[in-house]
Amino acid sequence: MFRRTILVVALATSLAGCIGSPDQPQRAPGRGTGASLSQSPQARACLANLGATEAKFSPLPDQYYGTGCSTLGAVRLSALRSDDGRLDVTNLGPVTCPVASALQGWARFGVDRAARQIMGSPLVRVETMGSYSCRNVAGTTRLSAHATANAVDIAAFRLADGRRISVVADWNSPSPQVRAFLRTVRDSACKRFGTVLSPDYNAAHRDHFHLESGGLKPFCR
Repeated sequence: MFRRTILVVALATSLAGCIGSPDQPQRAPGRGTGASLSQSPQARACLANLGATEAKFSPLPDQYYGTGCSTLGAVRLSALRSDDGRLDVTNLGPVTCPVASALQGWARFGVDRAARQIMGSPLVRVETMGSYSCRNVAGTTRLSAHATANAVDIAAFRLADGRRISVVADWNSPSPQVRAFLRTVRDSACKRFGTVLSPDYNAAHRDHFHLESGGLKPFCR
């Protein structure tokens, strides 16, 4: 009897050790679990590269919100970096690390340098209309890239001399200089993001640039 009990306990222990092994199907964590699925070599490399840019950010736990909405491998950016200083960023929620990296590179090498060369003043702040939002693309049943924190909407830029250049007010500015600046930074974004939508695309984007990572085929308008 004693020997039989030992065998039963050993079998139970062995089976318990199999639960959750790599061969078992893994269920996605529930909402708000904070369980991380973003520790792949690619994810770690992205965070390391973002840190090397001197951008200020905090990694966020993975979250699932249902209906396909999630923030996986996301960070919260508190500041970007220019060639010689800090660039503030406003109203920005979670973004995936690839979006954060593209945004950092664009702000430094695209926007700030264009501001210096075209406007004669450095960039000090990028104003956004947000990032993560659990919703579909307007007028469709297709999930927006915002629903997975893979997109950010840019509204305006503040320069060191106090000028504020906004997409809605200045896309068709009477100033050729201002118009050139906005189109230059839009075209620069097209080199770093998979999808870039501006007022040239449709009326829904009359007040912002939609910058989205990934995509099977780059689209810029």
